[in-house]
Order: sequence, then structure tokens, then C-alpha cells
Amino acid sequence: MEKEPMELQEQFWKKVDGEQLGQLLQMIALSKGLEPSRVAFVCIGTDRSTGDSLGPLVGSRLAELGYPYVIGTLAAPCDATNLAMRLQEIPPNVVVIAIDACLGRKLSVGLYQLSNQPLAPGKSVGKVLPPIGDYTIAAIVNVDGPRQYNVLQTTSLFRVMQMAEDVIRAIVYAIPL
Repeated sequence: MEKEPMELQEQFWKKVDGEQLGQLLQMIALSKGLEPSRVAFVCIGTDRSTGDSLGPLVGSRLAELGYPYVIGTLAAPCDATNLAMRLQEIPPNVVVIAIDACLGRKLSVGLYQLSNQPLAPGKSVGKVLPPIGDYTIAAIVNVDGPRQYNVLQTTSLFRVMQMAEDVIRAIVYAIPL
């Protein structure tokens, strides 16, 4: 069965699988004329929690591939402790794509939320941090519920790494170097 093409509304928040993520991101990139020199990737998270390591995993790989504006890697994470400072590194006149892990419903685990709304980092664990980005890619790595910190600490690293690879593939497909 063939999937219907995604349509972009003025404001959107789409829940998609890895293949759809690349297709929708490409539609955005083409419509906005995005190229690597006009995009900053803000990859949020820390390697101190498996469930929260998606952002730095993606950021490290994008930096290795040669994307010019990547904030948040395994070596230099962008997390709740340094977020405001790291946001000052965003160059002027670029489109910001914020990337983070999140918790969601059981049936949504393994899917991605793509939006043209800013990301609200730390929301799933009750933190109030500045919103980030012109676009958001949020990977649903585990089930939301009580004790979110514990859920993130015990999230499968294998799942997070697979989902990070999906995000990287989608970016490389949609905004090639």
C-alpha cells in the first residue's frame, strides 16, 4: 500500500516514521531553499542518560559529516545546564532545526514529531527552558508516565542509536552536503 504524500500547512506538528521524516524534511528544505550553510542544528541532550543521548549522537555525526553549524555533540553537549549559553552560538540569518528525544504514548514509541514550531526542551521532565528552533525534530524514544527521569535512564540505547541514525539519514537526504 502506497503512502499518501504529506501536505504542509501553515503551522504543523506531524508524527511520522523514519522514511516519512526524510520526505517531509526534504519538502521543507526545497520549499525554503535550505542548504547546509543556511541551517544550524541544535542537538539537545546528554550522554549521561541513554534516553536523552539522541541529540548529541545526531550532532556528533552531523559534525563528522561536515555540516557547518552543529550545536550539541557527545564531546560538547547542549543540555539544561548550558542551554542559554549554547544558544548564543547560533549564527545570524540561519534556519534553526532543534533535535531532541522525547517521551510519548506507547503506540508512538519509535516515531518522530516534525514541526515548524519551536522545541520546548525538558518539557517531558518538567523543566522550563527557552524554546528553540524554527523547526523541531523530536524522537519518541520511550513511554511517558510517572518518573520520567527513570524512564530516560532506562531507555534502550539500541533504540536511541537506531532512531539517531534515522534522523541523520533524513537530514542527509533532505539537506545534502
